[in-house]
Amino acid sequence: MARYTDAVCRLCRREQKKLFLKGLKCSSEKCPVGKRAFPPGQHGALKARTKLSNYGLQLREKQKVKRMYGILERQFRRYFAIASKSKGVTGKILLQLLERRLDNVVFRMGLAHSRAHARQIVRHNFIAVNGKRVNIPSFLVSEGDIIQVQTKEKKRQLFKDILEITKGRSVPSWLSFSPQELKATVLRLPEKEDIQQPIEEQLIVEFYSK
Repeated sequence: MARYTDAVCRLCRREQKKLFLKGLKCSSEKCPVGKRAFPPGQHGALKARTKLSNYGLQLREKQKVKRMYGILERQFRRYFAIASKSKGVTGKILLQLLERRLDNVVFRMGLAHSRAHARQIVRHNFIAVNGKRVNIPSFLVSEGDIIQVQTKEKKRQLFKDILEITKGRSVPSWLSFSPQELKATVLRLPEKEDIQQPIEEQLIVEFYSK
């Protein structure tokens, strides 16, 4: 399976925004976005002063969202194709598909430091949906689904330790989460307002509609 293996902090610097790809480091003084607020590369400082065209704005928004959720281009384009063929507003449905990914739900529950960490947790068979173990990070949860950690008590303590570290992160209102049981219920489909970072999904729609 293809995946990005380079330094993830370069991705945040390229978008000049914190995408929270590195867990606790993103909230510390060591975050490269705060220390070097310009894109990586030899001419990064020059790029930071360059005014983007409409196409450039659309491309950067698409890249930002794609990198935020840890998805490569082919899969991201497939999500857009599904959204564009569905009834409703394409941009809204696209964001719902991204938020409904199982690795994102585990991250939103506070059981992982980052989405990459959440993806690893899912791949290692620690998560069950409606009582059945699921090890596919791209699995889409639906309204009424119950997501729960399924492992031995010794390893459950590891998740409780992570929860203690991530307790400052708020769980979105579309999830009902029980820290004691390490279990969440999907109350409804997510909305744009539930996403903690600003996203201009219309720019992504315009990018793929050319």
